[in-house]
Amino acid sequence: MLDLRLIRRDPDAVRAALARRGESDVGRLDRVIELDARRREILPRLEGLRAEQNAANQAIAAAKKAGEGADEAIAKMRAVASEAKGLNDELATVDADLTPALAQLPNLPDETAAPQDTVLREVGEPWVPEWPVRDHLELAGPDRIDTERGARLSGSRFAYLRGDVARLELSLVSWVLDLLSEQGFEPVIPPVLVREEALYGTGFLPDTEQQIYHLPADDLYLVGTSEVALASLHAGEILEALPMRYAGFSPCFRREAGAAGKDTRGIFRVHQFDKVEMFSFVEPSAARDEHERLLAIEESIMQALNLPYRVVNIAVDDLGASAAKKYDIEAWLPSQKRYRELTSTSNTTDYQARRLEIRYRPDGAGGKAKPEVVHTLNGTAVAVGRTLIAVLENGQQEDGSVALPEALRAYGAPASLPPAG
Repeated sequence: MLDLRLIRRDPDAVRAALARRGESDVGRLDRVIELDARRREILPRLEGLRAEQNAANQAIAAAKKAGEGADEAIAKMRAVASEAKGLNDELATVDADLTPALAQLPNLPDETAAPQDTVLREVGEPWVPEWPVRDHLELAGPDRIDTERGARLSGSRFAYLRGDVARLELSLVSWVLDLLSEQGFEPVIPPVLVREEALYGTGFLPDTEQQIYHLPADDLYLVGTSEVALASLHAGEILEALPMRYAGFSPCFRREAGAAGKDTRGIFRVHQFDKVEMFSFVEPSAARDEHERLLAIEESIMQALNLPYRVVNIAVDDLGASAAKKYDIEAWLPSQKRYRELTSTSNTTDYQARRLEIRYRPDGAGGKAKPEVVHTLNGTAVAVGRTLIAVLENGQQEDGSVALPEALRAYGAPASLPPAG
């Protein structure tokens, strides 16, 4: 959520920043400014009326004590009370409209967020085998990635991961959690069913309702990323020491509404997948450096897995509501002869923390400084399904076997997968 004080202080700068996202956001801003201006008109008038009511009450009491008539004071008090009631009712209406109107505004984009998707660098050589290329389903075979039985059980876009591929996932997750622990991230296995306020706090509501699974009987939602649970870990708290970094492992659920006919083969775009997510709480002055740090960690993971990739500064008009800036890492997939998104990392500045009421003391534990809003950032360490695709396809050999990354062998992964039977 944007800071109303910032909007009041420099509405033109906020308007210009939101215009980079789209004119509809500028229209929403004008509504917020209108409602806030009316609220600030009402409040001092209400204070004045309360003072008049107090004066009228005192006049009535004095007149009665002196045995004098109080009709004029009573009439004045009634008139004041009537006006005050009308303004109180209007204030309640304005407040009821202002909060959701403010919630509809996305975060202000960072000035370095790109006007259009911009490739910053490519690392590794994109390649296509000299032999007929196989995709991840052909390489794994139905005995290791079973989409037919997955669909029979749950419908389209579900799969069983079996045998060596299941072990490959577990080794990948364990390896990444160890790597992140060395970088100061505390491993977390969070709940995946959350209340509405958690999704609101992270900016997924109101914004991506069409992608979220809702359980009406319990009024709970299945998360599409553990970012939701990790952001809410300190909701309503005042943090005494920053930075705080977490690595959350969880299943994730997405309806993929609007994706009919897209990436229907295999496990690239599915309704359920596992992911390790990085999440950081930092002081505002450290947020930009932390964003680059998360990106560097993501790149180190790609390099250790021997995956060709590129880094993309995502276009302003394609940022989620909470992100001020976002990088994607896209891995090369030989079967598609193109780069596809594997991970992302976003700087959400104070947008989520303001909604979730997460603050910190600038002078540390035990200090007396006024608490300030923290900044939050998130980044995908491993989106398991898509990473498995990239590992399988880039490790494929002419005989249909797959050479697996050496980094995973100490965590239970075999050196290679035999050709699919």
